[in-house]
Amino acid sequence: MIDASVRCRTRPASGIRLMSEMAAAYDNVLHLGIGEPDFNISPSVAAALKKAVDSGKNKYTPTSGIPELRAAVARKLRRENGIDCEPESVLINHGASEAIMTAILGVADAGDEVLVPDPAWPNYQGQVHMAGCRAVFYPLLEKDGFHASAGEIEKRVTAKTKILILNSPSNPTGAVTTKEELSDIAELVKKHNLAVISDEPYEKLLYDGAVHTSIGSLPGMQDYVFTVNTFSKSYAMTGLRVGYLQGPPHAMPSIVKIQEGLSSCVNAPAQWAALEALTGSQDYVAEMVGHYTRRRRLLLDGLNALPGVRCLAPEGAFYAFPNVSKLGRSQDVAENWLRRAQVITIPGSAFGEAGEGFVRICFAVSEAVIKEALSRLEAIPEMPAR
Repeated sequence: MIDASVRCRTRPASGIRLMSEMAAAYDNVLHLGIGEPDFNISPSVAAALKKAVDSGKNKYTPTSGIPELRAAVARKLRRENGIDCEPESVLINHGASEAIMTAILGVADAGDEVLVPDPAWPNYQGQVHMAGCRAVFYPLLEKDGFHASAGEIEKRVTAKTKILILNSPSNPTGAVTTKEELSDIAELVKKHNLAVISDEPYEKLLYDGAVHTSIGSLPGMQDYVFTVNTFSKSYAMTGLRVGYLQGPPHAMPSIVKIQEGLSSCVNAPAQWAALEALTGSQDYVAEMVGHYTRRRRLLLDGLNALPGVRCLAPEGAFYAFPNVSKLGRSQDVAENWLRRAQVITIPGSAFGEAGEGFVRICFAVSEAVIKEALSRLEAIPEMPAR
């Protein structure tokens, strides 16, 4: 019998997947766990996808992606993110997941250390592990609004540190790192000669005047930063699996070889659909953000009215990250809410040790679902008094 590799056996399990598996035992479940827009792709993107298939644009493409999409991404990064780049520094990937894995494999060697936010998307830790590197966690604290701190990051830099992972707007907290905070982080990056993987899939989902800044746009950072983005969140294209990686021009030709070995290229029709999403009308994005804004307020008001629960207002993304420590351990709270109310949330501990005491709730669902979920949670009898 052939056993799985040590790499597979020791890869951290996903707490998100665990809650989904537990929910299978219940009927009438409300899904506020998975971070996926409840909208369909826009009609123009759907038409572009169909046109690509009908016109025979379904063959292999260059490993780096179709030239038209790479050029459009470069224009977008210059125009919207302030990143001075050319199409040659852009690599089209199967979503942000592959972009991050490609960057880690392209920059780090086995035994190197990677600084990972805590709490954060669990796949960061898993990807670092698969690359044979060591994840070193820096905390994102509620008292700081879950914002990344240059001081907390620098405390954890060693001679083995190779990469710093940043994520803003944040999954799971919704925090948006400010330009001033990023400027401080940029100085320590240059001081210690670190590579930065800046994961920015929620850049367009902002609230209450929050402003997204790409660290790659800051002075002197072009040679350090790999900017990761995807069409999944802003354009509701999760299943089409298209994202991109933009990095230092001197590094990208070698990193393309990693992509060649992983998947050869992203499927062609999806790339043409992504091109339409990027170059067509952005009204659909604005419409979705409008819905998220209303859902966010509805969820926040409801959560903060629950005994024993407090929740900071997320500045971006589509997640709330309420503090439920008065109710118990985050895993116990999430399981209790599933068992007693059939509401799926994700325990904060699934996102790292610093996530203990919190749960993640996704508001990329209808207002009707949010209202019903809050009603069910209010009805749980053992919720303690404030």
